[in-house]
Amino acid sequence: MASALAVLAEEGVAGLTARTVARRASASVPAIYEVFGDKGGLIREVYFEGFRLLGAQLAQVPPTPDPLEALLNVCESFRQFVLANPVLAQTMFSRPFVDFSPTTDDNKAGLSVSKVFVRRTRAAVEAGRLVGDPTDIAHLFFACVEGLAAAESAHRLGGSKAVVDRRWRLALDTLVRGLAAPR
Repeated sequence: MASALAVLAEEGVAGLTARTVARRASASVPAIYEVFGDKGGLIREVYFEGFRLLGAQLAQVPPTPDPLEALLNVCESFRQFVLANPVLAQTMFSRPFVDFSPTTDDNKAGLSVSKVFVRRTRAAVEAGRLVGDPTDIAHLFFACVEGLAAAESAHRLGGSKAVVDRRWRLALDTLVRGLAAPR
């Protein structure tokens, strides 16, 4: 799997073939097919590994005394993962391969990521920092950060770090204000 992830990171979507992975792993092409079945199986495992890595990274974000801050820290960790792994994130969220379209069962790979967002959102709701259904709110935060991170990694969110950071803050601050408990 490390060879497939390295090929994806270095050569992009077009470079991820059984042949390039085999060469990187010092293995034969038939050995790659024996392990993964076909190119779709190879991509499926890359997809699963991406969610394992992201879920593990998000789970490592420490809680803070303010649960809303903890949720926003998870959002930032998601952003950093996408920026560090843009082609892997594209594989996970944009479906760039003709050879692989995730099934309903495949989409369960993202449950560990969803659980982190829901758990942190639930804590913010229980602390009175946000109002609403924690699962619904978690999905809103996830959709927001997924879109922002995709736009940032594609260089469509702004021309400078200051502009990109400002737009992230604007989006998340607006979301928080819209879901905040009345004062």
